[in-house]
Amino acid sequence: MKQSYVYILKCSDNTFYTGVTSNLERRFSEHQIGRHKESYTFSRRPLALVYYCEFTDIQIAIEKEKQIKKWSRAKKIALINGDYDTLPNLAKKKFRE
Repeated sequence: MKQSYVYILKCSDNTFYTGVTSNLERRFSEHQIGRHKESYTFSRRPLALVYYCEFTDIQIAIEKEKQIKKWSRAKKIALINGDYDTLPNLAKKKFRE
């Protein structure tokens, strides 16, 4: 089966970009050289690959990418740092009293 990857890049402005690809090395290179001028990362180079995970099903990878894109910065940082135990707590919505 063909591998797919969900990845997170840290941009020079300290923001994160989450994407999905079937060729992580090529896609990261495309981001670094600015191949797509309309892309979010184009004006935020240089970039660092700070996280990736592999999938054998592209549909599951796409679902995971969409999920991560909705996460808060704190939750993305926990994922990047491997703090998996804190992820559920970071998902809880804070309500105003």
